[in-house]
Amino acid sequence: MKPKIRTPYFEIGVKNYVYGDDVLRMAVHADNCSRKYDVDVVMIVPYTEIRRICEHTQNLHVFAPYMDTLRPGRGMADVLPEAIKAAGAVGVVINHCERPMTLPQMKATIDRARELDLLVFGCADSLAETRALAQLHPDIINPEPNELIGGGGGVSSAEYVQANIRAVKDIYEDIIVEQAAGVSSPDEVYNFIYAGCEATGAASGIFNAKDPLQMAEDMIAAVRRAIDDRAHRAE
Repeated sequence: MKPKIRTPYFEIGVKNYVYGDDVLRMAVHADNCSRKYDVDVVMIVPYTEIRRICEHTQNLHVFAPYMDTLRPGRGMADVLPEAIKAAGAVGVVINHCERPMTLPQMKATIDRARELDLLVFGCADSLAETRALAQLHPDIINPEPNELIGGGGGVSSAEYVQANIRAVKDIYEDIIVEQAAGVSSPDEVYNFIYAGCEATGAASGIFNAKDPLQMAEDMIAAVRRAIDDRAHRAE
């Protein structure tokens, strides 16, 4: 059975901003923040760090940044789905702009992930790609314009955000929609979640900060504030 992620959640993308012990340090801190603020945290980590992070944390949902679709046997240098599952990952990212995929590749990867009960986090660069990806029914879609990734200055158009949410939900209501491209401040995190987004996250916005650990905590805390303020608004 696939694991469940509570929404709204926060996602930390490591990419290659840090490595080794620095990844573990962030993971342990994020794990503690997840418990402290009662917010689920997804962390996308390098393959080399998956097992160590899973063995030293209790609350994180650890995702691999990619996987291939081969099966046990030959395939040197390919990423075996069973191996990332055995290392402790609960999900995998597909079609990030730094590792783009064709629709047939996305479908094949989603099919393999389903065999292993791995969650699938799919990225889409445009509204058209968001609709196409939603037809394949991943668990999460992150509609992130490529030009905003890695440089701050996140999506500011409420119309863009709502159009992508509607595009996904009209196809499969149960797909989680994460808005995260270019998020660089706790205020942006708060605004997304308060506006009704199911998830947000950051990579460069955390790891390029003067104090990455504090920035990660401030962003996770912003999710909690937004959740609470939404609840008070509804009363």
